[in-house]
Amino acid sequence: MFDADFVPSPGFLRGTVPYFSDPEVGVVQARWSHLNPDHSILSRVQAISLDGHFLIEHAARQNGARYFNFNGTAGVLRRSCVRDAGGWQSDTLTEDLDLSYRAQLRGWRFVFASQVGCPAELPVEMNAFKAQQHRWVRGSIQVARKLLPGVWRSGAPLAVKVEATFHLTSNVPYVLLLLLSLLVYPVVLARYESRSLPFLIADSALLLAATGPVLFYFMYAQRKARADWRRQLRYVPLVFMLGIGLAVNNTRAVLEGALCRAGTFHRTPKFRIEGKARGPKRAAYRAPVSATAVGEVALACYFVWAMASLAEARLYAPLPFFALYLAGFLYVGTLSLAHAIRRS
Repeated sequence: MFDADFVPSPGFLRGTVPYFSDPEVGVVQARWSHLNPDHSILSRVQAISLDGHFLIEHAARQNGARYFNFNGTAGVLRRSCVRDAGGWQSDTLTEDLDLSYRAQLRGWRFVFASQVGCPAELPVEMNAFKAQQHRWVRGSIQVARKLLPGVWRSGAPLAVKVEATFHLTSNVPYVLLLLLSLLVYPVVLARYESRSLPFLIADSALLLAATGPVLFYFMYAQRKARADWRRQLRYVPLVFMLGIGLAVNNTRAVLEGALCRAGTFHRTPKFRIEGKARGPKRAAYRAPVSATAVGEVALACYFVWAMASLAEARLYAPLPFFALYLAGFLYVGTLSLAHAIRRS
């Protein structure tokens, strides 16, 4: 199964079909690679994030005998597995994730063939990327609502149930990230007023604990994915920036996934990017500007004011941290508006 923008190699089936000699194997997922990873900062950051998802998350879940998902493309499915799991169902926006969990709850085994890469085109416009992320995030929350009760009623080991819960609810922290964005300025002021050394030590320890493992995660994935991985490391901090900038868009998706039914499946606009062409050729369809762009630009303005206030009070230590928030919201919001104007 391939999405239209995927370009499988001639040896794709030779690298995947032999796994089906095991009658318990229901799905073989290949690794996504990229046709245009160096097109722009946006595509570079997407490539780094997806490399981590496949080379770290999929590999770890497979090696730890945990549930992982077929990604909807670049894979081979056993027909009897799909039928046994109840077939494709349309009550979530991520029918591939839904089917994956239903099949594994039925006892089917999934294989991640990391040595088989299949390149595809990364979205090159911000609104297209946000539409894709919104669909993935909303769908994952819908699947969590639908299937987590069954996961916990199943006979799976406790470790599998716990990890499945973290997996299916992994986008909930976007809500907390948005709340943090709104609260970080008054919290910094309160910390300063308290002049408490234990608070400073605790904050520094939490910052290192939150960022250190994530940095290592992406760095290690790049080492496995690319020969020029050292060159890619300079873009890893931008993954944090983009993640912060997506907080408004993805918080909306989390809330819709928790409160609403499936909704409309919006395709991700893609372009015909040939070889090493620097720009998109033409899109067959395009994503409209997201309403969240207004909120993103507003938050960028909020952080400009917050940083100016901190500088005026000579509180310089938090400024680099605030600059990351400012850069994230400004980049996502302004690029959303700029791409919408350019394509109009």
